Amino acid sequence: MKAVRLTALTGFDAIRVEDVASQPLESRQVRIKVQAAGLNFADLLMAGGTYQATPEPPFTMGMEVAGEVVEVHPDADGVFPGDRVMARPGQGAFAEEVVTQDRNCIVIPHKMSFDEAAAFPIAYGTAHLGLSRRGRLKSGEVLMVHGAAGGVGLTAVQVGKAMGATVIATAGADDRLAVAKENGADYVINYRTENIRDRVKEMTGGVDVVFDPVGGDAFKQSLRCMNPEGRIIVIGFASGEVPQAPTNILLVKNVDVIGFYWGGYSAFDPEAIRASLEQLLLMYSDGLLVPHISHRVPFDRVQEAFALLRDRKATGKVILTPA
Repeated sequence: MKAVRLTALTGFDAIRVEDVASQPLESRQVRIKVQAAGLNFADLLMAGGTYQATPEPPFTMGMEVAGEVVEVHPDADGVFPGDRVMARPGQGAFAEEVVTQDRNCIVIPHKMSFDEAAAFPIAYGTAHLGLSRRGRLKSGEVLMVHGAAGGVGLTAVQVGKAMGATVIATAGADDRLAVAKENGADYVINYRTENIRDRVKEMTGGVDVVFDPVGGDAFKQSLRCMNPEGRIIVIGFASGEVPQAPTNILLVKNVDVIGFYWGGYSAFDPEAIRASLEQLLLMYSDGLLVPHISHRVPFDRVQEAFALLRDRKATGKVILTPA
């Protein structure tokens, strides 16, 4: 079968589309014929060797997938041939078929397309579990989302609105802010031309929860506009700068800075991920969540897909397909 492989941790030049052998099923595993797979910022970091959970190359890339179950091990539970599923295989999604554990699969609603399903688990899962479990976001609170047009940022805008928050979206370009506005943001801030702290003071007076996959100056300005007992959820550092939190400000404002790594829950609380995704699928079925896919790229042009993320030309998700 055809698969997208990372052969070394040296960037795009080490990504190859190769023929690999199909993997035999082991206990509790299922085989999925891949229809679509989601590209994530973590995949971009992995190619350069800067992601915290990068396997030793060579390996087949891709952490989320959607397709049809074509084979199950006799002891697999809850998944059957013919099921339309989304799955979190860890790695291996960028291939014509993927083998993964039964517990990593969730049957998708009939109205959900494979493209939507491939765009769903990581971005929506990160947004929902981060906001609900770590950020303790409540209806009526003010949520600020940085990088609000990216894959995980845009889902945080949608999920925050579905949870009843007033949402402030920040991004570095007006066209990207327009996408955030279309997806439910109440207010928008261009952090390249506007001061986040000043604009927040004008808009809502302060912020209760910040969802921050950007870091850098966005994090620093967020600290200056937090309401008492506000929470900043640290998702990542797309800006390239890992900020340091001045503890005197945390003390005076009674502010929490909360780390959140969604992938870590697979090891110590996988049921939390599953419960979150099932709740999200109910929101999707109720029309509260609409996956935004800006590009659909075949495996043979995989480097173009990675460039879309690197150059900030994608909004929402980029989907890879076998053909």
